[in-house]
Amino acid sequence: MRWLWGPLSPIGVGLAVLTIAVDQAHKWWMLLIYRIEERGRVAVTPFLDLVYVKNLGVSYGMFSQETREGQWLLAGFAVLAALAMAVWLARGVTERLVAVSLGLIIGGAISNAIDRLVIGGVADFFSLHAMGFYWYVFNIADAAIVAGVCGLLYDSLSPSRNRASKSP
Repeated sequence: MRWLWGPLSPIGVGLAVLTIAVDQAHKWWMLLIYRIEERGRVAVTPFLDLVYVKNLGVSYGMFSQETREGQWLLAGFAVLAALAMAVWLARGVTERLVAVSLGLIIGGAISNAIDRLVIGGVADFFSLHAMGFYWYVFNIADAAIVAGVCGLLYDSLSPSRNRASKSP
């Protein structure tokens, strides 16, 4: 099982599980207790609104899938990507930042896949806006994925990483 569990796997998998738990708890609270769908758009600050949007596609609504089968296809792709990252985490990760980053991405992908299977799309709630420009609506899982990607980019561009790759 070395190919599926490595020295930094506990960090990545633990963070993935935490990300899933926090994101799913938030989504179900927003839908079932706060009842955001009935409230419509709720202004929180001058630049942040809460609103319910069910995203049937991937980022920015691309590759929209309106059928149940399409949602299963997107969820399956997310699970395969998460498994590939789990293998990467187990086999090739030596830096804590990379383990944390992969954990955030895996957790976000799995949590959004759960939405696709349970409600037929991804539940998004946060709408950032400024000076008439509205960013896309997102959720905690999306924020975790973006943070994970930023961590991977930072690691790949860090000077110590670049020096190590150039040494004989």
